Amino acid sequence: MKHGPFASAWRRFGRAVAIFNAATLLLAGQAMAIDADKVPAAKRSASGLHLTAVEAAEMKQGAPGKVLFIDIRTRAEAMYVGMATSVDYLVPFLEFPEVWEWSDASNEFVQLSNTHFVQDVESRLARVGLSKDDAVVLICRSGIRSNHAAGLLAQYGFKRAYTVIDGFEGDTAKDGERKGQRVVNGWKNANQPWSYKLLKDKMYLDDL
Repeated sequence: MKHGPFASAWRRFGRAVAIFNAATLLLAGQAMAIDADKVPAAKRSASGLHLTAVEAAEMKQGAPGKVLFIDIRTRAEAMYVGMATSVDYLVPFLEFPEVWEWSDASNEFVQLSNTHFVQDVESRLARVGLSKDDAVVLICRSGIRSNHAAGLLAQYGFKRAYTVIDGFEGDTAKDGERKGQRVVNGWKNANQPWSYKLLKDKMYLDDL
């Protein structure tokens, strides 16, 4: 490990190289992705394309005009937990109904599927001048919803639908003083840029 006055410069250099490599691979049409057999079964997407939060950030930063970055969490999550600043749009994959209902089976409030999720993503692709051949990166809380959403997009002809396997908040610690808290990985824990301030033009204002 490097210490002293050159440490921060060295880290910046390493990050710049990573971003350059991400951009080069992306523009060359090569897939940046983790091997599926290295991804936990619950987070493996039928799309076959998996990224960590850090890799997703590098991909977006490396070629911002060639990547559509979609936050698929609920509007309540974006409002109260914050959102990655480089996200292009919020498009919920699941959302709470107007009248909230409790599920004893899952021990949480019921969420309903966004039945026009695919069409919503297609329309936002068109807004930024991209097609189904371009990269679409999906992020949720911890990588469960995004794996299903990426698989769904793949079924509808999206060639490069990526899921962020550690999500915005990350996985829960299995032991220690912070057991059960989402402190293991993810966008926030990797110190990627995010904010509580939401921009209207990125928000989901459609009716479900």
